[in-house]
Amino acid sequence: MPASLPLPSPLAQAHSGQLCSLIHSDIAAHGGWVPFARFMELALYAPGLGYYTAGARKFGEAGDFVTAPEISPLFGRTLARQAAEIMEHSVPHILELGAGSGKLALDMLGELEKRGALPESYAILEVSPDLRDRQQALLRERLPHLSSRLHWLDALPEKLSGTVIANEVLDALPVHLVHWRTREEEASFKESSPTLTLPQRERGHVLFERGVAINGEEFAWQERPLENPELLQIAQTLSVPDGYLSEISLAARGLTASLCDRLQQGVLLFVDYGFGAGEYYHPQRNRGTLMCHYRHRAHDDPFYLPGLQDITAHVDFTAIAETAIDAGAHLLGYTSQAFFLLNCGITDLLAEADPENLRGYLPLSSQLQKLTSPAEMGELFKVMALGKGVEWELRGFARGDLSRLL
Repeated sequence: MPASLPLPSPLAQAHSGQLCSLIHSDIAAHGGWVPFARFMELALYAPGLGYYTAGARKFGEAGDFVTAPEISPLFGRTLARQAAEIMEHSVPHILELGAGSGKLALDMLGELEKRGALPESYAILEVSPDLRDRQQALLRERLPHLSSRLHWLDALPEKLSGTVIANEVLDALPVHLVHWRTREEEASFKESSPTLTLPQRERGHVLFERGVAINGEEFAWQERPLENPELLQIAQTLSVPDGYLSEISLAARGLTASLCDRLQQGVLLFVDYGFGAGEYYHPQRNRGTLMCHYRHRAHDDPFYLPGLQDITAHVDFTAIAETAIDAGAHLLGYTSQAFFLLNCGITDLLAEADPENLRGYLPLSSQLQKLTSPAEMGELFKVMALGKGVEWELRGFARGDLSRLL
């Protein structure tokens, strides 16, 4: 167990044990090894057992991490201003992917109602039955008069228009781990596995995929020559130093392509932590960005109690933009969360609070600081807008353009 992590209850440990048995069986069925992306998929999304599909509380102080909507209602209210502009120029529909606790939908709908800009429909695509139940309970309790506008989906619609929002969705999609090995490592690997053919690369690297095998009863890292054609093609385009290890998310590319293929008119808004490719694959970031979150503690062991902890990786926003453009969409904006919220008027919303009411004003002021400060979420988190049929400049990207970093 990673140092300093709290011990879960016996019931939680038993739940994790069930998931471990499932993953063990899956590895055995695939010849004793699976790509890390498969392990991550099962750890997070295995029906009824994965982190996001089981019933443990994930968001807020009682969970494992805190998202922007949980930090402050100012986040959803500010995002609503951008959504209102998009709907005014396109179609009055909103689709939210992975709505978490439902807090973002609650705050957005409240602000849109206040502005007289309610969507005709607010749809939520949620893969977790437990989270769907919590979202429905929250929204039906707090906004019962809007129940006819709320819909939950099991899959993406064939056609999309209006506003599509994905807040901290891409970082939770499975990633492949690629290791650019050196010639010396190649010789060592050939000695231990002389019958395997190693894929070559012009710059002298030998490409391996890091996956998961079984060592006794435990999960263990094991690398194999990279054979996935799509993954190999992407890895060969990246210029990285010897011995570099990092992530490539085929799932994030796939979701982006599907959304853009379906989009008729409107805007996709991705809010997540990440970088452009140049910074993502910076020489000093040579061990990747993979991170786990358990009870508000961050660590780097994805094998610790699968099903009880979140597993994430930063987003390569260059890959997202390129995928969208290949699918016929346009890059409409890319900036930091701080600039996006300030452009959309988060300070105006704070100004609506009475500064003499210290009990109400001071918490909001502190929350705004967390959302926009470079030392908190303001710079690490980015906002990207992709669209079709959009001929106007989005207010959220009026200042602070970072597209040069893609």
